[in-house]
Amino acid sequence: MSTADMTAAPAAAHVTVEAAVRAQLSKALGGKRGIVEAAVPTIVFTGMWVATSELKPSLIVSIAAAVALLLVRLAQRSTPQFVLNSLVGIGIGAFFASRSGEAKDVFLPGILYNGAYAAGMLLSIIVRWPIVGFLIGSVTGDPTAWHSDSALVRLCSRLTWLLMLPCLIRVVVQLPFYWAGQVTALGIAKIALGWPLQVAGLAAMVWVLARGRTPLQPAA
Repeated sequence: MSTADMTAAPAAAHVTVEAAVRAQLSKALGGKRGIVEAAVPTIVFTGMWVATSELKPSLIVSIAAAVALLLVRLAQRSTPQFVLNSLVGIGIGAFFASRSGEAKDVFLPGILYNGAYAAGMLLSIIVRWPIVGFLIGSVTGDPTAWHSDSALVRLCSRLTWLLMLPCLIRVVVQLPFYWAGQVTALGIAKIALGWPLQVAGLAAMVWVLARGRTPLQPAA
């Protein structure tokens, strides 16, 4: 197979933009298992904090849970990407909390991450280079060709709004709890606004995608 054929193959697998975006989103999130694995360390930390009100044991048990999930992935020889993401997240939170001695700082990196992510996506919409468009570019092999089609830009802007909203809601809800030092409420909010909110956002995106059939190749 030639290089040109290899480049064209992924694009040929998806006739419409909607199909391409659905496939890329599923791959990026790691499916149901990836979503659950991302939530486990927070659930364990919150449960330990409610039971003990001790920072160090809560951090140790939550990190141990993430390591256990990683070992299962390695034993099954499946991709550890999503467990590693979770482990890095709880590791950074543990670093923040151990430096300050405040349990609430376990959640600060997540709040900052969601705020930065929402701001970045909003900026991409404002400048008319919505982030979701680059998912299309990763399929077609040309990262910017989609931008020449105004219909694609509009579709990708709508999808980027839907991808941004969960991040924005997390910041708006969790930040007051963080300022008030409500660790248990932060943990509950993070769990409730984690995969359930993400699934709701993705369901809205799937609904938008299911209604349209925008050709994958930009119009001439």
